Amino acid sequence: MRPSITSQGTGLRSPQPGPPLWPTAGRARGWNDAGRGYHPALPAPSGTPAARPAAVGAPHRPFLTPPSVSPPAPTPRLSEFDYVLPPELIAQHPPAVRTASRLLQVRPGTEAGAPRLDDLGIADLPTLLNPGDLLVLNDTRVLRARLFGRKASGGRLELLVERIDGEHEAVAMIRASKPPQVGGRLELDGGAGATVRSRDGAFYGLVFDEPVPALLERAGSLPLPPYIGHAPDAEDEARYQTVYARHPGAVAAPTAGLHFDDALFAALQARGVHRAFVTLHVGAGTFLPMRDDDPDRHVMHSERYVVPEETVAAIDAARARGARVVAVGTTSMRTLESAAGPDGRLAPGSGETALFIRPGFAFRVVDALLTNFHLPKSTLMMLVSAFAGTEAIRAAYAHAIARRYRFFSYGDAMLLEPDRRDRPGAPR
Repeated sequence: MRPSITSQGTGLRSPQPGPPLWPTAGRARGWNDAGRGYHPALPAPSGTPAARPAAVGAPHRPFLTPPSVSPPAPTPRLSEFDYVLPPELIAQHPPAVRTASRLLQVRPGTEAGAPRLDDLGIADLPTLLNPGDLLVLNDTRVLRARLFGRKASGGRLELLVERIDGEHEAVAMIRASKPPQVGGRLELDGGAGATVRSRDGAFYGLVFDEPVPALLERAGSLPLPPYIGHAPDAEDEARYQTVYARHPGAVAAPTAGLHFDDALFAALQARGVHRAFVTLHVGAGTFLPMRDDDPDRHVMHSERYVVPEETVAAIDAARARGARVVAVGTTSMRTLESAAGPDGRLAPGSGETALFIRPGFAFRVVDALLTNFHLPKSTLMMLVSAFAGTEAIRAAYAHAIARRYRFFSYGDAMLLEPDRRDRPGAPR
C-alpha cells in the first residue's frame, strides 16, 4: 500500500495500491496540478493566461548545458519530477521550537547515483558544517499581502499584492467570479479602495487610495499557502517569518530560514561558521504551476533581488580560505547564481531574475543547499534535482516519506551536499 494522488478536489486521497513512488512518464497529475492556484496563497483567477513574462532587461541567464555534454541530453519532462505524498505529512503548524525540525543529510554515496542518507535534526547543523563555511540567507520579510473586498458590481474578490511599485501603486493578482476591467473600481474591506490601472496576464496594476504599506499593515492578512488548512493566526504571524527578516517585499516566506533561531546562530558562530545575507522578494510567479510536460514552455516570472557588497566580499573570503558557500533556501541559491558571471564571480547590486534552474544547469557559486521539501512537478523540484542529481533526490524523497518527515513550508529540511569540485572556484 502506498499513498496516491488525484487531480480532483484537494489533490489527495487515501493510500491505495499503485505504481512505484516516482515513475518517469504516464503518471496521473501530481499534488500541485489540481488547479489549486497560481500562488500558494491564491487560487488561479478564472480565464487567467499563463505566467507574466520576465521584465524587459531582467538579468535572466538561460538554461545552461555543460560544454562537456555532446550531444546535449534530452530535456527532462515535467512528469519525471512527480511523486506521491500522504496528506498527513503536510505540516499544518510549525514545530514548538524552530530548531526541532528534522534534517535529512544527502551526500554522494559509494555507487553512482545512490546517495548516502542520514536522519538528523536541524540542531545538528553546526556539526555538519566546517569552520570557515559561509551560510547565505535571504532576509526578505513577508508582507501581509492578502486583502478582501468587492467590485463596483458587488461581487466579492480576493486580492494578493505581488509587489509594491510606489507609495500608492502595486501589482496584484485578483480572484473574482468575473475579472475586473481596466478602469474598474475595487472597494476593499476596512474602508480602502483601489482602481484597476492595467492588466498583464494574471497580474493587475492597481492604484490605491492610501499608501500601500500602511494599508497592508492595517487591513492585510498573511498569505499562507493553500495546503495549510487554517486561517492565519498569531502563531503564523510570528512563525511564518524568519528571525532575521528585515526588508518587506515577499508574498511567501523563504522557508528554509524558518528553522533558525538565535541559539542556533550562536552555536554556528561558536563552530566558526560565517553568515551573510541577500534579499530576494519572493513573488507570486515563483509558484506558477508548470502546466506543460515540456519545461521549455514554462515562463518564470521575474523577482527583485539585492546582493550587498559585504556578501560578495564574504563569498570571496570563503573561497580564499577553501570553505564552502552554503545557500539557505532556493531563493538564496537563485539570487547567487543569477548574480554570478561565467567565472563564478559575483557583482554586488540589485536587479531582477527569472532564472529557471533545471537539470544541466552549470552551478557557479553554491556548494551546498539547505532546503525544505518541495511540491511535486514544480520548478523547485527541478532545481534540487539539478543540484543534487535526479536519482539522489528521488531516493531522498522516498526515504523521507517512508520515515514520515513533514513536508512543505512548516516541514522538515534537507542538507544537500553534492560533489561540486568541478565548478569554478570550488573548494578542493
